[in-house]
Amino acid sequence: MRRPSLDAVRGFDRAVYVVAAGQLVNVLGSGLVYPFATVHFHLEVGIALSLVGVGLLANNVALAAATAVGGYAADRVGRKPVMVASMAGNAVTLAAYALVTDLAALVGPLDAAGAFVLVATVAGLTAGLYTPAATAYTADLTAGKDRDRAYSMLKVANNVGFGSGFVVGGLLYEWVDVSVFVADGLTSAVVAVVLLSLVPRVHGGRPDVGLRDSVGDWRRAITKRRVVALAGLNVGFAVMYAQMRTTVPVVATGTLGLSASQLGTLFVLNPLALVLLQIPVIDAVSAWRRTRTLVVSAGFWAASMVAVWVVYPLDLGPVGAGGSPVLALGVVLLAGHLVLRTVGEVLHSPIATSLMSDLGTESERGSQLSLLEVAKRAGFGLGSFLGGLFFDYGLAAWLWPVLAGACGLLAVGVLLLEPRVSRAENGLAPAD
Repeated sequence: MRRPSLDAVRGFDRAVYVVAAGQLVNVLGSGLVYPFATVHFHLEVGIALSLVGVGLLANNVALAAATAVGGYAADRVGRKPVMVASMAGNAVTLAAYALVTDLAALVGPLDAAGAFVLVATVAGLTAGLYTPAATAYTADLTAGKDRDRAYSMLKVANNVGFGSGFVVGGLLYEWVDVSVFVADGLTSAVVAVVLLSLVPRVHGGRPDVGLRDSVGDWRRAITKRRVVALAGLNVGFAVMYAQMRTTVPVVATGTLGLSASQLGTLFVLNPLALVLLQIPVIDAVSAWRRTRTLVVSAGFWAASMVAVWVVYPLDLGPVGAGGSPVLALGVVLLAGHLVLRTVGEVLHSPIATSLMSDLGTESERGSQLSLLEVAKRAGFGLGSFLGGLFFDYGLAAWLWPVLAGACGLLAVGVLLLEPRVSRAENGLAPAD
């Protein structure tokens, strides 16, 4: 393991830093609305919570569909045009959340719920185009372990922006509630201008290839066995990611009796640990095979699930009662889960993206990276659904050993993939 240093964030093409800064600004906009959107549309506008859920589901389905289209378009017309178009579209569609009630009044057949679902769907279509183009663009300008570091820097930018957005969003929402949606659209407009002005076009697409042949190339790119195998493994990793949003908060509040403010304070451990560890850890394991790094990631995810499992046998007494040493131990275990799963995330996200970017040619990269993103969204949905089933049927304590076992299967799957990956694709220098 190499000793980390500031060299881990040096030496990239200027455009890589511009994309990272743009990502920070864009995700800051997402952070502005993330905690407040449901509160606003349910409590202030009066849309039933179930219908808000329908809108969020429509948004995620549209995101997944647009991600596939964005990957194809990034290979067909080039990365930069897709990134700029996505951000320019976001500037309109995200700001449109502020006009949901006006849109409902303007279009007769729509009520507020229908207008919300419509805006959420269109916003998903514009936002989903961006990620495969941006990750492919970063891959075009990096190679080998530099690519791992570049994706780590993007991950840090995401989390710094998201966390900052929470703080700024709270202030804006107190001032004028819909201002967070307008500000979210403005951040996308800023990023569109920055990308258009400061980022060179490094991949010109394939305008000389006919549409039919281009679609055929896209289908072949996303159906290669190794590409499908890595995407399948990413579904499994995303199932683990999903628990932080669905089942872990229920354990914290329902089993340990933490208040909402205590839960929020505890969950700060995730972005804080990620920002502190992401670049140093990836730099420290730069001599490892990417597949071995993913195996270690699965080990950390398994350990994080075991930490939650250990909470259940504790004799906590009445939920929310007192500050007993046993309750304190439960909180420590949950904190341990958050730190362990964050290390798993640190080792997984940039490495899986780098590995996928090397499994095909440059002209296939956007399409294959879009498949990885679609797999992640499928895993989020599957993980939330499975976790809910265990809790609904009174089997919550058994969810965690099942997930830990699934992490073991993920490690085995990665090891089975390893012999089919070349040294260069695995982030190693060619053998002498």
